[in-house]
Amino acid sequence: MPSLLKLDFSALRSKLFSKEIKAREVVEAYIHRAEETRHLNAYVTETFDSALAQADTSDERLQKGEALPLEGLPLAIKDIFCTKGVRTTNASKILYNFVPPYESTVTSNLKNAGAICLGKTNLDEFAMGSSTMTSCHGASINPWKRKGDAADLIPGGSSGGSSASVAAGSSLAALGTDTGGSIRQPAALCGLVGMKPTYGLCSRYGIIAFASSLDQAGPLTRTVRDAALVLEHMAGHDPKDSTSMNRPIPNYESFLKGDVKGLKIGIPKEYDREGLNPEIKALWEKSAQWFREMGAEIVDISLPHTDYALPVYYIIAPAEASSNLARYDGVRYGLRMDGKSIDEMYQNTRTEGFGEEVTRRILIGTYVLSSGCYEDYYLRAQKVRRKVLEDFTNAFQKVDFILTPTTASEAFKVGKNLTDPLAMYLQDIFTVSTNLAGLPAISVPAGLSGSGLPLGMQLIGPSFSEASLLNAAYALETAAQFKSPLFEELKCHHPIG
Repeated sequence: MPSLLKLDFSALRSKLFSKEIKAREVVEAYIHRAEETRHLNAYVTETFDSALAQADTSDERLQKGEALPLEGLPLAIKDIFCTKGVRTTNASKILYNFVPPYESTVTSNLKNAGAICLGKTNLDEFAMGSSTMTSCHGASINPWKRKGDAADLIPGGSSGGSSASVAAGSSLAALGTDTGGSIRQPAALCGLVGMKPTYGLCSRYGIIAFASSLDQAGPLTRTVRDAALVLEHMAGHDPKDSTSMNRPIPNYESFLKGDVKGLKIGIPKEYDREGLNPEIKALWEKSAQWFREMGAEIVDISLPHTDYALPVYYIIAPAEASSNLARYDGVRYGLRMDGKSIDEMYQNTRTEGFGEEVTRRILIGTYVLSSGCYEDYYLRAQKVRRKVLEDFTNAFQKVDFILTPTTASEAFKVGKNLTDPLAMYLQDIFTVSTNLAGLPAISVPAGLSGSGLPLGMQLIGPSFSEASLLNAAYALETAAQFKSPLFEELKCHHPIG
């Protein structure tokens, strides 16, 4: 008999709503799985007792016929979202014991829709990284393994704990944030769907800021349908966030028809670059062929400023991080180290509280914002950022969506590239442009490498095209027929008929 853990949320929801199973059974199954997979270090704070209490409340609503849209969804939350009364560390020593007195808007929205929080997941410190190896809690581990090789692999980053939890079956969906690819890249490396919405679609209130003009919340799920369900209830206008857009949120699930006939899918020549894994390139070509067979037209396009996107990102993001992280001084909250003077206290607190990668980015950001460098670096980067956006604007006059690889390679071993910051930065080469332009993008698992690891393809759409973008992703998912062996092997102490 199938296990509760093998069901995606769409299937699970129908069984909950028909009263075949109870929310408490579901949550108990996921707690059991989370306990079995603690070696992956996906969770940094577990909230199992409160999850069971929430499940009992869900069962009461289900029995009364008053179920909420996401009733009983076992959700993991990246530890960058403030959760009222629950420790929120951002994987940093400087916030190790921080317990927020307020809730982020996105997590509040999901809880109000009936989702159940299982706990907070690991990440790169302050979301700065592509591997989850910069976390003060230690690295998270990808549940996937190479064929014939037991070495631990990274789950991607910065939302690596979230991707590891969903891939391992210790959560049914998870929240992440994407500043330069931090949802899509770990989704690709763990065989999941990961979506970065249009900037401003989801509130940033209560998300600990990294780079304010780039950060955006989004879901990591098993399927495109689940992503549509979660995104609908994450999104919405929030007066507490000045960048939040006031526009109606549709029923995204209703758009999942899989019909892409007549659509134009762009293939940017600049993404076919040196260093791209040949297997990923072949899968990219195969994905384009799937769209062609479904009636879409494949169009060659150019995004001429692509090569500038990564250096521009690594000027703008550290600059904004330098400003945002200035608030961590040991005075109001978080870590405080003593000193003989207030300046020494600041210095001791920040030296002890921040890790090497965060320190590096603060120093870079402070430098490019300095009076002698501001115009040469920061202002010039902003001008090139505008050019990146113009590239996409011009492209979307010719095509409906853009198809690219999500990553240049499959998951690598834990510890690799840790001493080479440039190699780590290159992990986001296919994803940073959409953050600079504020566009929606989604990664869909499309195949396996020769070593048995998942590979993802990325679809990029115009601003606020989430509904049609999800449909195109659904069509790609249907064509790829990707089946994760991890989900097929899941067992559960609560079987269902």
